[in-house]
Amino acid sequence: MIKIAIIGFGTVGQGFAELLVRKRDEIEKAIGEFKVTAIADSKSSISGEFSLSDTIKMKRETGRLRDDVSAMEIVRNAEYDVLVEASVTKIGGGDAVEYITEALRRGKHVITSNKGPIVADFDGLMKLAEKNGVKLMYEATVGGAMPVVKLAKKYLAFCEIESVKGIFNGTCNYILSRMEEERLPYEQILKEAQELGYAEADPTYDVEGIDAALKLVIIANTIGVSARYEDVEVTGITQITPEAFQVAAEKGYTIRLIAEVSREKLKVSPRLVPLHHPLSIRGAMNAAMFKTDTAGNIFVAGRGAGKEETASAMLSDFYEIYAGSH
Repeated sequence: MIKIAIIGFGTVGQGFAELLVRKRDEIEKAIGEFKVTAIADSKSSISGEFSLSDTIKMKRETGRLRDDVSAMEIVRNAEYDVLVEASVTKIGGGDAVEYITEALRRGKHVITSNKGPIVADFDGLMKLAEKNGVKLMYEATVGGAMPVVKLAKKYLAFCEIESVKGIFNGTCNYILSRMEEERLPYEQILKEAQELGYAEADPTYDVEGIDAALKLVIIANTIGVSARYEDVEVTGITQITPEAFQVAAEKGYTIRLIAEVSREKLKVSPRLVPLHHPLSIRGAMNAAMFKTDTAGNIFVAGRGAGKEETASAMLSDFYEIYAGSH
């Protein structure tokens, strides 16, 4: 029986729990029986015997779980084999670094959707996982359901990945796509994106390129380019004008926020992209182009955010940990 503890029970944590309920039969057929033994959010928790579907309902209706035991106490003392860490991303990692560190020290596998800790201490956390004979899985930190991390680590094993160029922020891509279509000012399209839920009330994190830069640091470290957030040259999209799209279109280009990593470069900035290039993708999509020595160019695209998309990436990590043992 695989025991799971979930830390962070907002959109992503609930999404993961919902998938466990909905896909229980397929999951158990593939990797064996499992049970969620503890859940904690920032204010409350539940552990011991409880119904997962009732707990999801309780959190939705009351905003709380049953007990007052803190998330850190759950991480330290609860009985689990794998910690699913889905708390809110903070630059610098916040409490999540401690949750993940403690779980790895206890010899527990960790699956996280949280960019903060992976950016803050990639090498340290990976070494700690290795030292304790467990896995730290982080597919959900980049590109939602788009399999960027597994593609780099597993499917392109023994290829030298010379560079990765991609669109790693759906909010920016939506805004730029709409500016391209409508030739309307940035502020007007941003307002539309906020009304539709594509952009936050405070969109700084997305539109200034910070989110894309964090994801780029994770990709860089995954392909063996040692990087920290401070190493990324970052320019956002707030200065882009409708006129810029006009000029670009006349020359057969569009404008996209491109994140790029190679041995020489670590950069997030608006770039000219040929109109028929795969990276001219529209809407709230994410995309990545891997340039390799032996497999040529590999391109993936998909929805880069969303409850189910992110939860499905975490579920694929869960499968990866236990697939060989059933």
